[in-house]
Parts: sequence; C-alpha cells; structure tokens
Amino acid sequence: MVGFKATDVPPTATVKFLGAGTAACIADLITFPLDTAKVRLQIQGESQGPVRATASAQYRGVMGTILTMVRTEGPRSLYNGLVAGLQRQMSFASVRIGLYDSVKQFYTKGSEHTSIGSRLLAGSTTGALAVAVAQPTDVVKVRFQAQARAGGGRRYQSTVNAYKTIAREEGFRGLWKGTSPNVARNAIVNCAELVTYDLIKDALLKANLMTGSCPPFSAWVPGTW
Repeated sequence: MVGFKATDVPPTATVKFLGAGTAACIADLITFPLDTAKVRLQIQGESQGPVRATASAQYRGVMGTILTMVRTEGPRSLYNGLVAGLQRQMSFASVRIGLYDSVKQFYTKGSEHTSIGSRLLAGSTTGALAVAVAQPTDVVKVRFQAQARAGGGRRYQSTVNAYKTIAREEGFRGLWKGTSPNVARNAIVNCAELVTYDLIKDALLKANLMTGSCPPFSAWVPGTW
C-alpha cells in the first residue's frame, strides 16, 4: 500500500485466519497430553455406579493420569486424537479469532467508532460460527482421547474411520452432538477474551502506552479452547 511502511500495513483477513489457526495448532501440540488427561478424568467411572467408581478410580490427579496412561498404554496414548485435535484448532481458532476483526468491521459498517455492542456481537458470532464449523472434529478428538488401548479392541482405528463410523452408526447428526451447549459456551468465552482484549488495547493506544496495530489473534492464550 502507498504511504505505508512494511511494518505499518495491517494484516489481511487471510493472514489473521491462518495465523490464528497455526498458533492454535502449535499450542495444541504442546498441551495435548494435558487435554487427554482432562478427558480421561472427566469420563472416569461413567459406566460404573458412584460408590464403585470412587473406590476403583484408575486415574488420580493430572500427573497420576499421565503416568498411568504411559505405563498401561504407552506414551503415544497421550496423543490419541491429535490429528482431529489439529483439525479442530485449524478450523476453530481460525474462525473464532482470525475472523473477529472482519466481523467487527461488518457490524460497525465501516464506522471509525466501534461500540461495545458491536464488539460483543462480533465475539459471539465468531465464537458460535467456529463451533458450528469445527464440532465434528471436536467429537472425534474426544472419542479418541476417551478410548483406552489396553484391555480390549479400539472402536476407532483412524481419524477418517472415526468420522465414517460415527456417521454410519449414529447418523450424520452424531458428528454434531453437544453443539448447542458448546455454541453457548464459546460465544461467552469469545466475548470475554477478545472483547476484553480489544477494549484494553484501545485504552492503551489512547493513553499512548503502546503503538502499532496488534491484531486480536495475537491475544490468543493456550488452554482456553
């Protein structure tokens, strides 16, 4: 662009979209074992009565869960569902964070003044849209994380097989199970994260405490997905 230095040119929507997805994938690679441990702890005792489940808990604590999985299923079990997890982050974070600016500009209709209402609408819109797009990958990721390799056969043999099996046995809608609560949750989370960031950034810029244009996707924090 004429009149802009290379460092002053704002990133395009495509750059934001790809940047948000790539950053989320890198974070997922690092934190995936923790996410797997979380899922195992959440579903523990699901098929047992409450008293029996408490007495025979296989996993105790985050580190205890990770160590137990490594010992009984091997280190690779910590990354069960990683492919679906990366697919989820690339589609989910790209929409949720990468399109926030573009949607905000749509709601403000090009106005220089951006109201809190417009920011909240943009945050809830991209949060809800991201879930609608990425829900099948989230379902497959959790199914993989939940299935144990030890003591029996595995229901899903690969990521593609998981998509096909769920669609065949539970119907196409089975890939979108849990969408409604997930939409509500992520619409709220997105508003809390991105709108808060946006307001703080504007306040800092007006107070001349920082300069430059920092796109919202740079505020992405691992562990909030």
